[in-house]
Amino acid sequence: MTRYWRGIFIVWVALRYGLDELVLNSFQRPWLSSIARVLSFGRNLRAPRGQRLRLALEDLGPIFVKFGQVLSTRRDLLPADVADELARLQDRVPPFHSSIAIATIERAFRRPVDTVFASFEREPIASASIAQVHFATLIDRRGTLRDVAVKVLRPGMLPVIEKDLSLMRMMAGWLERLSADGRRLKPREVVREFDKYLHDELDLVREAASAAQLRRNMAGLNLVMIPEMHWDYCHPDVIVMERMNGIPIGQFERLRQAGVDIRQLARDGVTIFFTQVFRDGFFHADMHPGNIQVSIDPATFGRYISLDFGIVGTLTEHDKEYLAQNFTAFFRRDYKRVAQLHIESGWVPPGTRVDELESAVRSVCEPYFDRPLKEISLGMLLMRLFQTSRRFQVEIQPQLVLLQKTLLNIEGLGRQLDPDLDLWNTAKPFLEKWMLEQVGPQKLIDELRSQSPRYAKLLPDLPRLLHQYLQKPADYRREMLQLLAEQRRTNRLLQGLVYGGVGFALGLAVMQLVVRLRLF
Repeated sequence: MTRYWRGIFIVWVALRYGLDELVLNSFQRPWLSSIARVLSFGRNLRAPRGQRLRLALEDLGPIFVKFGQVLSTRRDLLPADVADELARLQDRVPPFHSSIAIATIERAFRRPVDTVFASFEREPIASASIAQVHFATLIDRRGTLRDVAVKVLRPGMLPVIEKDLSLMRMMAGWLERLSADGRRLKPREVVREFDKYLHDELDLVREAASAAQLRRNMAGLNLVMIPEMHWDYCHPDVIVMERMNGIPIGQFERLRQAGVDIRQLARDGVTIFFTQVFRDGFFHADMHPGNIQVSIDPATFGRYISLDFGIVGTLTEHDKEYLAQNFTAFFRRDYKRVAQLHIESGWVPPGTRVDELESAVRSVCEPYFDRPLKEISLGMLLMRLFQTSRRFQVEIQPQLVLLQKTLLNIEGLGRQLDPDLDLWNTAKPFLEKWMLEQVGPQKLIDELRSQSPRYAKLLPDLPRLLHQYLQKPADYRREMLQLLAEQRRTNRLLQGLVYGGVGFALGLAVMQLVVRLRLF
């Protein structure tokens, strides 16, 4: 019953802030507006529409705030006044009282806040839907005074999130029962993925661990900075991290005045995203402008600063491979390969004709190549992709929901930084290099090195296993088949290494011959 009351509350908030006016006026049904005014209490339409939308999302809770954060990055889809208001959701959600934050800190560390930190700023520097941040200083175990940021979980989040998720589960069930398209979109699986990520976000120690992993992954890239965690001061409700200093990426004029190359910043953002997704399979999945700054320190000038790691996405090796092959085929305009990959991966029914799917993909994607972001209608592209997916019964992949959300963030941010950015040509070299690394000689060597302890342990057991197989073939058939499969895999790796070495040697010989011919 709770979820039904939650549904009624959502409708009431929407009416109270006049959100129905944004929709009903376009249908010219004034009698519907009159009914809405009667049903809602305390209705006030004097505030601008963008402000009313923002306040409604804040009242409805964290899930709706996150939805507004995603929308705020899509200035190509929203009027400027609405986008400007929704941008306030990125780091200016109304804070909770500092006394609550202090009580949470003291409960987590079991001592007064003034004994935990050398100094603690009562006024929060930023406030979001899940937590807020205070600046402080502390003396670390080496006796060094450190500037830190203290992130404190907003109280009472779990019951609110549970109510919204319960409502979403109910609506997903309706959608699956009432519509064939609904079943194809797998709404209940999508809600389960969303449920997992939201509950993960409520554990700040998990966020700290994700930040530490991203920091290690990005250490050699020199394009992005991630704060160091102070593990002695990390708790599920409070985490303490290195204080980062930079200019928020949304403040373009300040960045230009500081001498930051905005276009290079856009290209670097694409590189960071594709590196995290395809090289590491571990990516920051909440990359709205409120979570990104730019360093103007001379030692790290122009680097990204990533913040807030409550939501991270992961991809399996299988997902990474298929996505990378799809992207590469798209960038090469090899639509036949795209169609084949969708069939091989099981994303479309196995009986689908390759030529028909190839033609459909070409008609959707071809108009958007060699065009800057400012000339691409994402709304039209998404609509045509949805029509194509419906026709060919393409199944939605719930594990890719976060990646799709992050792509929207990245594309929206790129549009703001450099509307002339050619996304395809910027990403293509990276993906081609990544694909080469996946199938080249170095990949073979790395895999042999990682698998060698396993093979070394397995090979001495071959005679014993063979004898046992001959003695009791029915009991050992499966084990022997697995062993033979491992042996075939070893043979393929060794053959690939030999062929790669021969090819490399021939290549060197040819290069030397060319050099000598040029010399003479």
